[in-house]
Parts: sequence; C-alpha cells; structure tokens
Amino acid sequence: MKITELRPALVWQCFDSLTQIPRPSGHTEAVADFLVDFGKRHGAEAWIDQGGNVIMTKGPTKGYENLQTVILQAHMDMVPQKTADSTHDFAKDPIRTIVDGEWVRADGTTLGADDGMGIAFAMAVVADESVEHGPIEVLITRDEETGMFGAAALRPGELKGSYLLNIDSETEGEITVGCAGGMDIEASMRYKGEKADTEGTKAFRISISGLLGGHSGIEINEGRANANKLMARTLFALAGTGLIRLCSWHGGNMRNAIPRNGDATVLVDEDDVRKFNAMVRKCERTFNDEYKDIEEDHITLTVEPVTTPRMAIPEEIGMNLINAVMAAHDGVLRYIPTIPSIVETSVNLSIVNIEKGKAQVIMLARSATDSMKQFLCNELVACFSMAGMKVRLRGGYSGWQPNTSSPFVAMMADIYKRMYGEEAKILVVHAGLECGIIGPKYPHLDMASIGPTLRSPHTPNERCHIPSVEKSYNYVLEVLKNIPHA
Repeated sequence: MKITELRPALVWQCFDSLTQIPRPSGHTEAVADFLVDFGKRHGAEAWIDQGGNVIMTKGPTKGYENLQTVILQAHMDMVPQKTADSTHDFAKDPIRTIVDGEWVRADGTTLGADDGMGIAFAMAVVADESVEHGPIEVLITRDEETGMFGAAALRPGELKGSYLLNIDSETEGEITVGCAGGMDIEASMRYKGEKADTEGTKAFRISISGLLGGHSGIEINEGRANANKLMARTLFALAGTGLIRLCSWHGGNMRNAIPRNGDATVLVDEDDVRKFNAMVRKCERTFNDEYKDIEEDHITLTVEPVTTPRMAIPEEIGMNLINAVMAAHDGVLRYIPTIPSIVETSVNLSIVNIEKGKAQVIMLARSATDSMKQFLCNELVACFSMAGMKVRLRGGYSGWQPNTSSPFVAMMADIYKRMYGEEAKILVVHAGLECGIIGPKYPHLDMASIGPTLRSPHTPNERCHIPSVEKSYNYVLEVLKNIPHA
C-alpha cells in the first residue's frame, strides 16, 4: 500500500509531496518555494519573510467571517539520520516511505513526519475548500531542528492572529501548553598536532554502533546510551592504562539527537595490541550488560586497522579532552519538583569532532527554569574550561510558560471530550517548541500544541501512527470551526 491511499487522503497526499523534496535542516529553500507556490495555487496569499519562513493567509469560508484569526504553525526542516548501511543522500534523494501495519516509516532514514505532518495538516486545510474556518494564517518556519532560527527571525507584527495552534507535538490526545527553554553550548580549542610515531605502533579505528539514539527532549529520560559518553568511557579506560594515543574522534551529527554512533582513531604499541583488543571487548560487554533492558540491539564496538595518520594529538591534550567529555554531565539533571514525572533540566552531549588541530564539542541544554539552565551551562563551562577549551553559549531562549487559565486550551479540551468521549491530557513537555520563541514576540497570543502520534523521531526508527493522523486532523478541523468570534 502507498501512503497516498491512506486516510485522510489529502493529508497523506500533501505529506507524500513533502517526502519528494529534500529538506534537511539548513537546506529549506526548495521546500519553501514549493510551499509558496502551493499556497498561491490554492487561493492563499503566500510569501517568504525576511527570516526564510513561509507565511500564508486565507480568508474565511462562508458563515465564519466573524471568527478571530487562528495561526497554524509548523516547521519545514527535518532531522537527517540514517542507518549505517543506507546510501540515502539527504541533499538530493526523496524519502522512501513504507506502510508497516498501523505505522508509516521510512526505508533506513528518518521519516520527516517531524514536522512534515504539521505542514501537511496546514496544506490540507488551505487546499480543501470544504473545510469550514474563519480567517487563517499559516506559519511554517525554517531550521527549527538546528536552533529555531526561523522562529527567532520572525518579526513582531508579521502575523495578525489571536490564537496559535502549533502542530509539532508527538502524541495524539495530548494538548501541550508549555515547554522547556534551551541553550546551545560549544566548547572548542586549537591544538598543534605532533607527528605520529610509526615505529613499533599500529593505528586502529574504534567504532561504536547499534544504539537507539532518539530525541534529546522527549526521550532524554529513557536512559538510552549516548555514543559520545560510551566512547569517552572506552578511551578513558584505554588511555588511562597507557594503551593508546588519540589521533581523532568523531561522534553524533545533530544537536538535538541523542548520538547513535561514533569513531576514534588511535595509535597502539605493537606489543599492546592484544591487551588493547581485550580492553575494547571488555567495554563492549560492560555496555551491553548495563543497557540490556533499554537498547534494543547489540551495542557493538568494532576495531579495524587503518593507515597510520600523519599527525597525533599531543598526549596531555588528548587526555584532557577525553577527561572533559568523560566528566561532562549528559542526560537528566533534575525533574520538576512539583511534577516529578516531567524532566525539568537536561543536557545532550550531542557532537564531538576532534581532528586536524581543532577540537569541538557541542551540547544542547534544556530547562523549564532559567536559573537551572544557567547553572547547567555554568557547570559545563567550568568542566571544559579546565581542559583548556573556550566555551561559547548561543541561541538561548526561555521556556514556554503554561497559561493555566487559557480559554483556547479550555475550548480545545471540551472539543476533544465531546468528539472522543475521553479527556485530553494537558501537559508541559521537556522538548523545545517554537511557541517559546514566538510567544514573547506576540504576547497576546493564546497558544497550544497538538499532533499525531510519532515514535523515535530524530532516528531512522521514526514512525507515524496512521490512525492518529485522521483522529488529529479531524480534531483540528473541529477546533477551526469553534474559534471565538471577534
């Protein structure tokens, strides 16, 4: 079965059209042009604003002229993650979708339902003349996954709506009313490499694979392994016993994805090769024992001989870098004291790149509390500064504070109960949503976030629950009909 045969047909057709356009973060020009053309072809005014966001406006249908304007909001970029054996090129290849029972997934890559489904909902509303609604604005932002750059560049006054419905949540039946703030942290340094010793040594690449990875917000509390931390533990054990000399280290590729794999190139004395291999195997057994109830696949540490690099990292600097990554906090720091089921503060040790005279470690800190976010950032600054690295904080934003007396949310909860005979779950999430950035620019907005059920976003296991799409879309249509009068 093709996804275009699923219901609601127009939503899945719109999503299918998005899968044909490469749109990894940082490469959204083509999809932005496509969306502007789509909006104009279906009677909407559509343009790209100065921040690279797509904005559409469409007038009300007959009988709904007196409703206040509602904004449908999503983001156009997707996280590019793939399996080790995938040959997919995110810069030019379409996503290959597979219907698998009640789920849609991709063939060895992320699906892009985060947030392609939000876009598809908005596209379907714009295109379907039978949908009943008041005045509508559509805001589809660029580069949400790498730093919410589109939302940050949105100008006050660009939008006129009174209500904003973000379609970027990932469990049907939940209404999100608050989220964590975030801060990007980059530790970096330059170093002068030393000529690698080729006398009596051999070079090996240690690779780690088989990890689940995941979304660094919504799945950070599931205890999943972080490839950068496991590699740090391996290198710490090897370097601490004098078995290796570090030449390079790479792990992770997205700030908001728990890293799934990594590799390091090391030098080993010929006499120590057997001990070196035994230590790596011991680390592998330890990791699989620790994570046997969490990680679905076998965590694999692979050792393969490689050509000896021309340069190695000076021993003291290499040890300092290993120590810093080893010591840096990763994962949950604290739960919300008054809501102990919700993560308050966490950090994802996202990316490690050490090679050719430059060391870089990138992390994403999240917190619902600004003071705890600052404490965590200061903790990481102190940690990496002791390794001689310069630490830079950028892209910070506060969390979206819930409005417990929101008439919009109350109305949405009533509609859900009326439609489905059960209570919608109203909650705050640890993931970042663009409402946290848009809200301060438009303080009058009453906001909420919903979406169909997705699982394992930001990984090649990303999948979208088919029945939840129809349920969520019908819910959106009912909400649009019930927006308050002006």
